[in-house]
Amino acid sequence: MTLFKKDNHESALDDNLSFGKQVLIFVWEIFKVVVISVAIIVPVRYFLIKPFYVKGASMEPNFYNHEYLIINEISYRFNRPERGDAVVFKYPFDPTQYFIKRIIGLPGETIKISDGKIYISVFGQDEEEILEENYLLPAMKTLGEVKATLAEDEYYILGDNRVASLDSRAFGPIKRDHIVGKTFLRGWPLNRIGLVDSDLEYNL
Repeated sequence: MTLFKKDNHESALDDNLSFGKQVLIFVWEIFKVVVISVAIIVPVRYFLIKPFYVKGASMEPNFYNHEYLIINEISYRFNRPERGDAVVFKYPFDPTQYFIKRIIGLPGETIKISDGKIYISVFGQDEEEILEENYLLPAMKTLGEVKATLAEDEYYILGDNRVASLDSRAFGPIKRDHIVGKTFLRGWPLNRIGLVDSDLEYNL
């Protein structure tokens, strides 16, 4: 009986082909992971949530300088912004800049700031009520003398640190389409990680 034996050249060729197939399989698997990751991350990043880095002290004591937040962009596609929402919006005079403030006045309302207090006339009513805000520091006053009636697509926003905030007192109400989303999650610093409290209660 004659046995046929592969010579060293054939064996080396087979090994090279096997190694080449393994490399191709590995590259293909990496490619699939990248494609799937992009398909998931891109819609989430651009349509559902957005990271935001707090700069400045205008929202203290609730949001501090250098805190890292996750902004929920999808909720306002189905629901209207509400009083008390801490929102990120495009600065009306420079849309490339993003600010974080709190919604105080809603469309159709009349807002008056006087003697350190905020007065609100709800749409359809002439009576003014003082807005009570229990999330501010006890001695915090809202400085300025302002009165504004909001259009159907306008919101009046203020910083929680009223003495150090550039807000609607300076540049007026913001349009609905300037609002990017509401604060959802605090991701940094580690000792403050968690969901942002959005269930604020008002006396109105």
